[in-house]
Amino acid sequence: MTESPDRYAFTPRETVGELDRYIVGQARAKRAVAIALRNRWRRQHVSEDMREEIHPKNILMIGPTGVGKTEIARRLAQMIKAPFVKVEASKFTEVGYVGRDVESMIRDLVEEAVNLERQEAMARVEPKAELAAEERILDLLLPPGPTPGRMGFEEVAGAEKDESNRTRETFRRMLREGKLDDREVEIEVRSKAAPSMIQNFSAEGVQDMVVQIQDMMGMKNGGPKRRRKVSVKDARQILRDEEASRFIDQDAIQRDALRRAEESGIVFLDEIDKIIGPGSKSRGGGGGPDVSREGVQRDLLPIVEGSTVSTKYGRIKTDHVLFIAAGAFHGGKVADLIPELQGRFPIRVELDALTNEDFVRILKEPKNAMIRQYQALLGTEGIELEVEDEAVVELARVAAAANEALENIGARRLHTVLETLLEEISFDAPERKDKHVKINKAFVEERLKKVLEREDLRRFVL
Repeated sequence: MTESPDRYAFTPRETVGELDRYIVGQARAKRAVAIALRNRWRRQHVSEDMREEIHPKNILMIGPTGVGKTEIARRLAQMIKAPFVKVEASKFTEVGYVGRDVESMIRDLVEEAVNLERQEAMARVEPKAELAAEERILDLLLPPGPTPGRMGFEEVAGAEKDESNRTRETFRRMLREGKLDDREVEIEVRSKAAPSMIQNFSAEGVQDMVVQIQDMMGMKNGGPKRRRKVSVKDARQILRDEEASRFIDQDAIQRDALRRAEESGIVFLDEIDKIIGPGSKSRGGGGGPDVSREGVQRDLLPIVEGSTVSTKYGRIKTDHVLFIAAGAFHGGKVADLIPELQGRFPIRVELDALTNEDFVRILKEPKNAMIRQYQALLGTEGIELEVEDEAVVELARVAAAANEALENIGARRLHTVLETLLEEISFDAPERKDKHVKINKAFVEERLKKVLEREDLRRFVL
């Protein structure tokens, strides 16, 4: 599958509108990523020689935790079905130290691209795979048909064959109706290969060696086969996946995945402020280098600038990967990053801290609003949860007060407040006789007032 420009065919206004369905506020950040997405579409429509010269303008988001930085990047990737990985810059170590090197995020990005390509390919061949799996299950459930008859017995053999076909069609109908799901059959399954422990610490070239060793041991497509008994329902899924793999060109998947990661990959670098060295000027130091933290910055630089990284699927160029970095920068400034790395994030967006009004909107407006999530969860127990508007306002006020008194963790505070509010209802839901639960302001005050009066805000600490 070749890269399709239609994947990015959202206008900036349409992109912002789609993001508004899930994320409250942060208009500046939404506009920045919307323009970055549109520029990818524009790049696909310029001449070939100019296309290679146009590089993405990486984005640096600055703002407190829990205001939507990660969610904006993740939703953008979902819109265009782009490979997306989120990594924490503070988890990386400088080359030569034990730990994850910066190239591992690109290997993770390629792995995500391969998974996307494989899922799409599996969906395309699913009807054929379903039929093939069905035939294999019928072969397991039914004895083999009659062998060709000897001279004089052709008519008997023909009658037996007709009877066998009728029986097979009867079983096929029962299989499709789910009447055979609980039966057990014995099938051969391939055990999963153990994950390589080398890849997280590998230098260039070691990846190729790992793949070659796995090929020699027959582990590239999984471990050795073994027989096991499973239900027909489970066997159908296992055999469907196995048959789908037969119809898929694995080489094409890997080739398209590398291209997809190169052209549409998004890497979200969180906590980039945590790799500012303690010797930075804004932290009162003398400006001397910190070996590990500044070393990570220098290791990140060639990846963000554009370089070639070896993966087990092949080499990938990072020239056109979009990098979105984020950090709170409470104890430092963007200027404390090394100048070369600063220059690779030309678009800087400051995100706003969330207010009471934002909390109210987060609870009610998004497609995946928190109150809707709890209503859906309790609905599985037959509970009809009704939350009045005044109760929503009170919940928002309590969350804001907890953020002000403790560490400000943004919208994540709403989860702890709602869990405290609905704790008893959730616990009693299976045995509850009154299935209609109405949450009003008085109920919120009753459940949360004592906690706030005692200033026992530790209940809201994540």
